[in-house]
This record gives sequence, C-alpha cells and structure tokens, in this order.
Amino acid sequence: MSRIRLGISTCPNDTFAFHGILSGSVDAHGLEFDIKLMDVEELNRGLATDTFDVAKASFATALRAARDWLVLPSGSALGFGVGPVLLSATASIPVHPRVLLPGEGTTAAMLYALLRQDVGEIRHAVFNQIMPALERGDADLGVCIHEGRFTYASRGLHLVEDLGERWEQETGVPLPLGGILARRNLGPDILARVQSAVRASLQHGLANRDKALSTMRRHAQELDDAVIWSHVDLYVNEWTLDLGDRGRAALNVLSKRGREAGFVAADVPPLQVLGS
Repeated sequence: MSRIRLGISTCPNDTFAFHGILSGSVDAHGLEFDIKLMDVEELNRGLATDTFDVAKASFATALRAARDWLVLPSGSALGFGVGPVLLSATASIPVHPRVLLPGEGTTAAMLYALLRQDVGEIRHAVFNQIMPALERGDADLGVCIHEGRFTYASRGLHLVEDLGERWEQETGVPLPLGGILARRNLGPDILARVQSAVRASLQHGLANRDKALSTMRRHAQELDDAVIWSHVDLYVNEWTLDLGDRGRAALNVLSKRGREAGFVAADVPPLQVLGS
C-alpha cells in the first residue's frame, strides 16, 4: 500500500469533497492517505517543502510551482460568483488604505494586485482574522474569502468591490481559485490512483450530502448549517468534478495575466492538468 501525504483546507468545500476519504467510505485504490487539514496559505507554503505528496493549494501558487506539481482534474474550486470580496468597516476609505490580504500565495492576493491599482499598505493575515481586524479598526480594507462572502453583511461590513465579478467582466471566464495538486514524481500509476480516489470521494459526497455535514461542521469557521451549505453549493460545481475544457481555459487566462504582471517567471513551464 502506498502512503500519500495529503493536505487539504478546513473549508466546507474541501471537507465535503474529501469526506469519503476522511471517513473511509470510498475505495482508496490501494493508497493510504495521511491527511492534514490547515489554512490554505499554510498549504501554499507546504508546496515548497517536502510536506505533502498531494495538496489543495491556491492557483496563484500553483502557477509558480508548475515545474514540480500538476493539477488533478477533480477537486478544484472555480466558477462564477465565487471570488473574493473587498470589504471595509466604514463607508469612508483613506487615500492610502491599510489593506489585509489572506496570504501572499493566495489567488485572492494575486487578484487584488491585478485588479486594484490603489494597492495601499499591504499586510497579510489568516483569512478568518480579516473581518475581526476590520471591525476593530486595525485595517481599512480587507480581502475576504471562504465563508466570509456569506457573513460580512450580517457583521455590518461594507462591500467595496466583488473582485470575482470584476474578473468575470474583464475575462469572460470562471475564476480559478484553487485546486488539488500532486507531485509530478509520484509517477503515472500513483497519480492516476490518487485522481480516481479524489473523484470517488467527491461523487460520494454529492450522493450522500447529509453524511458529510458532521465532517464539515467539525472544521468550519462558520458553524451555521445554512452558511456551510451555501458554501458547498457555490464552490462545488461541475468544474469541481472535472475541470473540463472551460476550467482549463480559465487556468490559461490566469496564467497569461500572471505572467504579464510578473507574478510568474517567464522560464516556469505552463501549469499542467493530469491527462492533458
């Protein structure tokens, strides 16, 4: 049996997709998964070390790591209406705002730099610390991801801009946020088995939604069931099951814009999807 060190985020879309593997409810295809759940920026940093064999990571980080990692067709988060939101605590925003982003390697941080010219004084924080910082007045603007998209209004925060909507208007393609990456050196056989297990786990979740709820509750930042299911319904879609041609096209657009802006070095190869 081959041991696979797997890292996924604590977000409901990931714990939903991997509930089948976490619970041992699906065929692991001869693999033993050693699973760690952590913040997405910790996962991003883990790509540069010998921490994982397979990991969920931001596509902004994946683009830079394409020499050693490729994307599995299943398990990605991308779509329309899924992007990060730029928030403030007050209607009045300073000329040079203090801006909190959810990590240097996140697609949200890359998107902010691509779309906002008034960058401001940039700092980074774990995603679930950004809204509290805005409420305390420790920052003027914050880019929020995950469950924050559904809860900011109830906390009295203001929407400055939906960065995902801006991306959609400018590109016409879904926004690729993150995906399941695997080390190229695992080899074709192991890579194919990992992909099969991930797809089976996702299909199990889709067929047994209620059974995944306890797993999602255990790790979600927002414990309200309605928020959890809103998150799953938004971030788990047809492109999560398989990126398909449109998902691959969206990755190409992100890569092109990232290279043009200098986020991805010219000598880094294009990000490859397994089987492409």
